[in-house]
Order: sequence, then structure tokens, then C-alpha cells
Amino acid sequence: MSDHQPGHWPVDEPLDLDAIEAADEQGAQHLAFTAGQARFHVTLGSIRADLEQQPSPMCVRAAARRWQDAITAMTDEVIGRLREAG
Repeated sequence: MSDHQPGHWPVDEPLDLDAIEAADEQGAQHLAFTAGQARFHVTLGSIRADLEQQPSPMCVRAAARRWQDAITAMTDEVIGRLREAG
């Protein structure tokens, strides 16, 4: 056992701060990926819940078309903004 107490000098095994920074960056990338997957599944679950609430197959098809039209409209808006931004 060492005679050194935690927080006292000299430090026998200093931390590798570069390794910690690389791990933090990798963790942030993983978190962003996981957040994107979670957002996708929550959105898809909301659409499914709406479809399952419809009273008939014809209403399910109509609701699906509304969702498709809304997604297409949002897609066109986002593409337009991206093109304007250059």
C-alpha cells in the first residue's frame, strides 16, 4: 500500500486527459445516435397509435394517407430551406 493519501502529491499514476477527452467525444457521438433512434421510434409509435385508433380499414388507409401527405409536405419545406441556405 502506498504512503500517499488521495489528493496528495506526488501522484503515482496521473490521469491521461487525452484519453478522457476522446472517450467524452465518443460518448457524445453515441448519445446523438441513440437520441436519433429514440426520436424515430417515438414518432413511429405515435403514428401507429393513431392508426390503431381508427374504427375501420378504410379509416386506417385515410389516416395513413394524411400522415404520408404531412411527411411529404415537411420534406419539401426542409429541402426548400436547405436549398435557400445554400
